[in-house]
Amino acid sequence: MKTIKEIDITEKKVFVRVDFNVPLDEQQNITDDTRIQAVLPTLRYLLDNNSKLIIASHLGRPSGKITTKMSLSPVAKRLGRLLKTEVVMAKDCIGSEVEELVNKMKNGDVVLLENLRFHPEEQKNDDAFAKQLGSLCDVYINDAFAVSHRINASVVAITKYAPITGAGFLLQRELDYFKKAMADPWRPLVAIVGGAKVSSKIGAFENMLHHVDKFIVGGAMANTFLKSRGWNMGKSMVEIDLVETADSIINKAVENGIKFYLPVDAVVADRMDSKANIKIVPIQEIPNDWMVLDIGPATTLLFSEVLYDAKTIIWNGPLGVFEIDAFSRGTIAMVRSVADSHALSIVGGGDTDVAVHKSGEAERITYISTGGGAFLALMEGKTLPAVAALDT
Repeated sequence: MKTIKEIDITEKKVFVRVDFNVPLDEQQNITDDTRIQAVLPTLRYLLDNNSKLIIASHLGRPSGKITTKMSLSPVAKRLGRLLKTEVVMAKDCIGSEVEELVNKMKNGDVVLLENLRFHPEEQKNDDAFAKQLGSLCDVYINDAFAVSHRINASVVAITKYAPITGAGFLLQRELDYFKKAMADPWRPLVAIVGGAKVSSKIGAFENMLHHVDKFIVGGAMANTFLKSRGWNMGKSMVEIDLVETADSIINKAVENGIKFYLPVDAVVADRMDSKANIKIVPIQEIPNDWMVLDIGPATTLLFSEVLYDAKTIIWNGPLGVFEIDAFSRGTIAMVRSVADSHALSIVGGGDTDVAVHKSGEAERITYISTGGGAFLALMEGKTLPAVAALDT
């Protein structure tokens, strides 16, 4: 895989696939521009080399139809302010008008193509659609880590039609940090796995059984593991069909000499609501009609102690329903413990990223990934299709 610095991009038409899938409020204002900020180094490098920038992204899930509320127009305005240059908003991402607009570009010009997913062919990895995208440029750069686990036309099929392909600074940085964490980590390596479902992370558990020294498991998925140990989980979310799988994962960890830590107490409530009745109980005392919604203070202390000697930490998934303040304390405390650990810390997954920023500790985390699904795919030991496409 070539990187952007290994490619002659001076005065070339460069097609940059980015991930500008940013949140918008009802007035179409961007509420968080983290993903735009993340690719600025790549875009500024190209402008410094007098490239003609053709930028492409998706936004939301328009299901292959033109949807005004999912136009990238607000992104063009924000990007123009950040780059301190005009960003021309194209009416589409393919077609004669787009080709004409691109052909008139001068060195240093920036064009943002309209939402790729307005065309159903994007998510079908359609060759004809990819060929039209690829024909716009002299060089193709993928800097969209967050969609690199998908087999879409703008990240996979396009590489067959762009004359030269390579990785941008963000994609390269994401892969480099993950390699540091998994391929040759400083040990002990601790994996923190949270979120709702074991089913979404079985592959990650099975792969990491060959890499990590310690597992910390929280969030709703911990309920399934606790159920496998024989505990009553009340009305908590439990994936009954995966109880045996959870039991097997714990047993394999023990066989491999991996320490496996589960919550020892919990914040429980009679319903998932900010006005619910709440109490803290040991895991052995969860009431039949209540549900676990966060880790308790004893668990917070235990998990903090587990991280005391960690040299590398990789984290995906919150440890409770952190969107509700009453059930956010465990996740926020975990962020602070990770920040205090002095370990190389890598955090991925949209919800986990939000929790890190909510805690105010983002500056003390070594690296916050921009990808959720792509990050999880790497945890599963998979090769990202879009990265593999750059190697061909």
